[in-house]
Amino acid sequence: MKPILKVENIHKEFSGLQALAGINLEVYEGERHAIIGPNGAGKSTLFNIITGLFKPSKGKMFFREKEITGWPGYKIARLGLARSFQIINIFPKMTVYQNVRNAIISKFNRRLNWISFLDRDREIEGASHRIVELLGLNSVENVLAAELSYGMQRQLELALTLAREPVLVLLDEPTAGLTSDESRKIVRLIKQVTKGKTLLMVEHDMEVVFHLADRITVLNHGRILATGLPNEIRENEEIKKAYLGRREYDTRA
Repeated sequence: MKPILKVENIHKEFSGLQALAGINLEVYEGERHAIIGPNGAGKSTLFNIITGLFKPSKGKMFFREKEITGWPGYKIARLGLARSFQIINIFPKMTVYQNVRNAIISKFNRRLNWISFLDRDREIEGASHRIVELLGLNSVENVLAAELSYGMQRQLELALTLAREPVLVLLDEPTAGLTSDESRKIVRLIKQVTKGKTLLMVEHDMEVVFHLADRITVLNHGRILATGLPNEIRENEEIKKAYLGRREYDTRA
């Protein structure tokens, strides 16, 4: 099976400091792949390279066998990669529906003007309402995004990511700042909405990782310690010492 995303020998330096040192990663179509590691391991740097925010100092990157090394983010996004951020990235002065509709408009590469009458565009309206319903935001679709709870804002950001109908969904710390109840709700939603899609995520909550991921890659000091199935990662003594500690995690779905 060929990977949908392939990262080869990626290095990244900042002012002489090495953040990534020879990263090799393959993500296969249809899998949920998690990247974990302690603070400063290089997780966000790797995500930023994959999504075109940073250029690698060395190495190559391929999406569906097409080399995209050093491409800008907008060009990578057009191939079908959509990312959410650790810090919520929504339009606070727009309603939930308007946020989603704008993401749909962006996908269709249309612009608001006096000719298009986008409010009457059935295709955009239909797609917007489907996303709102899929993410369980029907009851708040006319509420300003700024007035939503933090957990609801996370749901909205997930909706904006999915509105672009990505081939590869990238989630950066999707449960950051959430309560336990909110976190469980987001995990259920992620499972539901990424069914049949490919997911790559960075996540600090190991319970979330073990519930969601088909495979896990562990980073430490800019290098990959291991890649494997959740149980393999959980039982790896080197990883326990470097990151997981001795705590036992619930791996039930």
